[in-house]
Amino acid sequence: MNYRRLGKTGLKVSEISLGSWMTYGGYVARENAVKSIDKAYELGVNFFDTANVYERGEAEKVVGETLRKYPRESYVLTTKVFWPMGDGPNDRGLSRKHVMEQCHASLKRLGTDYVDIYYAHRFDKETPIEETLRAMDDLVRQGKVLYVGVSEWTATQISEGLAVADKYLLDRIVVNQPIYNMFERYIEKEVIPLSEEKGIGQVVFSPLAQGVLAGRYKRGEKPDPESRLVKTGWDLINDQKLEKVEKLQEIAGSLDITLAQLAIAWILRQPNVASALVGASRPEQVEENMKAAGITLSTSVIDQIEVILQA
Repeated sequence: MNYRRLGKTGLKVSEISLGSWMTYGGYVARENAVKSIDKAYELGVNFFDTANVYERGEAEKVVGETLRKYPRESYVLTTKVFWPMGDGPNDRGLSRKHVMEQCHASLKRLGTDYVDIYYAHRFDKETPIEETLRAMDDLVRQGKVLYVGVSEWTATQISEGLAVADKYLLDRIVVNQPIYNMFERYIEKEVIPLSEEKGIGQVVFSPLAQGVLAGRYKRGEKPDPESRLVKTGWDLINDQKLEKVEKLQEIAGSLDITLAQLAIAWILRQPNVASALVGASRPEQVEENMKAAGITLSTSVIDQIEVILQA
């Protein structure tokens, strides 16, 4: 496993990390979830991601309980706050009340005194950004959070957050967690250039486009109705994309790697990306995806991929 600095911080994270969205605590059997985390740790992954909203806290419990057997200083643990955790008017968003209460609840479920990164899971238009960042800063000063992050914030929103933090001497945003894969590249235009300038690293999710870039879906074949992609975004897939996947598969075959490994290596070509978050429903998937670590794609291969993607 290779490790990269998170933005301009001194924190080093494995360039492939393990996420728990729609998996641990619900979609994936607990036994497989535990085995997947253990396999990732065994292979050198030191970066584990979860969120309070994933299965309403159950994912945090599985991740926390599984990692508890390992030295706390040996891994980087993250969680998030924003999405509803109840039916009340203050059970959502980035108000000081919700941020503080959810951090404490997450720490309890995770069974730890602190998280390494605490993300604002989305931008909250109803809460002043100063209020949110002051709450985050207080958590940092209390030692319950080490680094502040955001997820799916636009370049404008990130800029506003940095300006507010600098104005009031609050802890700065050092990491962004956006979607990024061969079919979702919006961060390349504004978010990455801004982040490179300001010292913010990217920890990207959905590198395999929910299995599409792992070759799980074929043109003309009906997918499993119980698959995650069907439940969350099958309408985003079409024959044109699946045709591109077939051509990408040919490139992967010529390099003697899997399509998933090619897709992850393509993401890691970006120096601003600190880590690619992968999910796994069984340890074998973890092992296969981790082999992408250290794969360097040549300029000619990257150019070939770009021709396919732009067609």
